[in-house]
Amino acid sequence: MSQAGTVYGQGLYTLAQEEGLEEQILGELAVLQTVFGENPEFLKLLASHNIPLQERLDLLEEGFRGKVQTYVLNFCKLLTEKNHIRQFPECCKAYREQYNTDKGILEVQVFTAIALSDAQKVRLTDKLTALTGKKIALLCKIDPAVLGGVRLRYDGCQVDGTIQGRLDEMSKTLKNEVNYGT
Repeated sequence: MSQAGTVYGQGLYTLAQEEGLEEQILGELAVLQTVFGENPEFLKLLASHNIPLQERLDLLEEGFRGKVQTYVLNFCKLLTEKNHIRQFPECCKAYREQYNTDKGILEVQVFTAIALSDAQKVRLTDKLTALTGKKIALLCKIDPAVLGGVRLRYDGCQVDGTIQGRLDEMSKTLKNEVNYGT
C-alpha cells in the first residue's frame, strides 16, 4: 500500500470517527470504489492534467453531490487536487483496515469452486469466530481451480483445505520419495 493511500485513508477514518460516521463512510467508499472500478476512464479523467483542475472538481460535484456524504465528496476533491485520486483504492483499503481493527473485525477471504450456501457461511463464520475471538467478515470468491473444498486467507495466513491443495501436497510427497529412493 502506498504511503499516500495509508495517510489519506487513515486521515478520513479519523474524521469519520470524530463525527460518528465510520460505517456510513465505509459503505459509501465501497460504492465509489465499485463505480471507479467499473468506470476506470472516469478515474483517469480525474487524474488528467490535460483538463483544468476546476473542471475535474466540477465533475465530482455534479456526479456525487447529494449522493454521498459531504466528507466523502470533499475527500475525492482533495485527492484530485493533490494528484492522488489514483490512490483512491488504497485509501479505501487503509480506511477499511483501520475500521476493522477498531471494531475487532477479521476479514477472511474464502475461495471455493462453487458458492457457499447461507448455512455454510454461518457455520464457517461461527467456527472462525470461536477460533479467533473476533467478528468475522467473509469475502467469498469463486475459484474454479479449487476443484473442491475451501481455501481461507486472513491475517497473512492461508489455510488450504482444497482438493487442489491436497493434490499438490501428495505430488510434493511423491517427488520427495522418488528423489530419496534413487
